[in-house]
Amino acid sequence: MMKVFLAHTPEMFAGYYGDRALAALREHAEVVRNPGDVVLSGAALADAARGCQAIVADRATPGTAQTFAAAPDLVAFLRVAVDISTIDVPAASAAGVLVTRATPGFIDSVTEVGIGFMVDLARDLSGYAAAYRRGEEPQGRMGLQLSAATLGIVGYGRIGRRLAEVALALGMRVLVSDPHAVVDDPRITQLDFAALLAGSDIVVCLAISSPETRDLFDAAAFARMKRGARFINLSRGELVDEGALEAALDSGHLAGAAMDVGRAQDQRPSAFLARRPDVLAAPHIAGQTPEAMEHQAMDTVRQVASLARGELPDNAVNATAAHRLARIGIRAA
Repeated sequence: MMKVFLAHTPEMFAGYYGDRALAALREHAEVVRNPGDVVLSGAALADAARGCQAIVADRATPGTAQTFAAAPDLVAFLRVAVDISTIDVPAASAAGVLVTRATPGFIDSVTEVGIGFMVDLARDLSGYAAAYRRGEEPQGRMGLQLSAATLGIVGYGRIGRRLAEVALALGMRVLVSDPHAVVDDPRITQLDFAALLAGSDIVVCLAISSPETRDLFDAAAFARMKRGARFINLSRGELVDEGALEAALDSGHLAGAAMDVGRAQDQRPSAFLARRPDVLAAPHIAGQTPEAMEHQAMDTVRQVASLARGELPDNAVNATAAHRLARIGIRAA
């Protein structure tokens, strides 16, 4: 039977793996758990996983060159997330280690957080609630009616498509900007980035993270947005120049912002933005529902099951370079 190291700390296990997936994993492999409550990396991760053929890694556990160099028994590094930006794939390939990722199981859960952010930014419900909790009697202010507003979605992947569907159901006008996608819904207008920014009342960042999209939302981008517009980031923290966002809020050019991601540890919002009264911040929990969590955890269970059967698993990133697969009877693709 294969031996697998599950890298999750107790906190990450509760939020991103769960007992049902663990029980299913144990049907296919002997499972060794992270012995402590510290995120392991580098040689420490390799040492903890010694003797294991696979590491099942949560989103906080990196796959570094040091780990791959110090783990002679390792055949596969399985990420329980779509994002593999903290895995050194070239180093894994050089060592002959397979890297896999999970499929998006959080489309609905992230979309729901996006809708919640939109409603709150439009009507300041959390602001009123906070004032009442402080014992105040807040005065009502005119809000933004979503059915009369324009939503700009930057990034038309699976979450972007789902968000567009819900926004259309709310009666919103929907604009999309994505140079890699074709919009085939006649109710949606596809524009370039600058035109979308200028035409939207609410802009949602759902673009992929890449060297080309780093600081996509910079001072120039925020300046192109309508005065009084709202901005939401549901993608990755590195897509936003946080100083530029702060300046746009300070000047009043943006009426508010919301974020489930940022440049703090584990992609959490940075404190200097999160504490502002014109910002709604959540600690990277948009995908944290039992359904979303179990979807991605079960992806890794199926991947381990494939490895145990001597088959190449789904969602492999570097199969052609993973020569260590031969140790368990699998020919690299």
